Amino acid sequence: MKTVKIAGVPEHFNLPWHLCIENGEFEAENIDLQWKNVPEGTGKMCEMLREGEADMAVILTEGIVKDITAGNPSKIVQIYVQSPLIWGIHVAAKSNFETIKDLENKKAAISRIGSGSQLMAYVNADEQGWKSDDLQFEIINTIDGAVEALTNGTADYFMWERFMTKPLVDQGIFRRVGDCPTPWPSFVITVRDEFLKKNPKVVEKVLEIINKTTHDFAQIPDIDKTLAELFNQKTEDIQEWLKLTQWSQKNLTEKAFIKIQNQLFDLGIIDKKSTFVETVKAL
Repeated sequence: MKTVKIAGVPEHFNLPWHLCIENGEFEAENIDLQWKNVPEGTGKMCEMLREGEADMAVILTEGIVKDITAGNPSKIVQIYVQSPLIWGIHVAAKSNFETIKDLENKKAAISRIGSGSQLMAYVNADEQGWKSDDLQFEIINTIDGAVEALTNGTADYFMWERFMTKPLVDQGIFRRVGDCPTPWPSFVITVRDEFLKKNPKVVEKVLEIINKTTHDFAQIPDIDKTLAELFNQKTEDIQEWLKLTQWSQKNLTEKAFIKIQNQLFDLGIIDKKSTFVETVKAL
């Protein structure tokens, strides 16, 4: 049995992994896939890859490209979700903020430095024509921390995946003032260089198994009801999410990588560029 430690956020995007584990598909190939839920998100997963706490991660594209550029010894081996991630821009339900424009020079709650919630604040600032140097951040670690920060007023707004945050909007805790989709594919699968070098066939087999499941994911009987129940969502919201979500079984092309990296550079999210060979590994 080959042990593979993989990290990902506890969100609906990662249900295919849990289904494969529960169905014994990895075990059948002599792989002990150990899934680790990381509610803190991308910044924490980058740290886990660096420190060897995770061999693989299902991670936000912008976050891992930034961290590989900064020296994370890992490679992107595949795109996992091709469609953009739709970030909802949320404020406390009782706050006076009515539109995105009201949030200029206000403090954003972020899970941690280098997280998607921080990087997308730069994307949003650029779209709104704000100076990115003026952005202020409050580190809140998890979505529960964001609820506390927005309710107490230690932060003014919070950007997080729209559908996962919807229950908090429905409960009257948050109010959504707008959306900010990523200008690139949402999630990629990343592997530590050391693990990839020693176990290329194992990684190939892991990808083969997950790709089979994501390819047919939307056709699984009652998958909308399963997701709604698991993630405390309304079935109609999950149905909309399923329509918008486009899974991928392909690698990141050099052309797509250059485009993403140029966007990150232009936004000031990275201050130097990496090469395609240093960042992406086709298996």
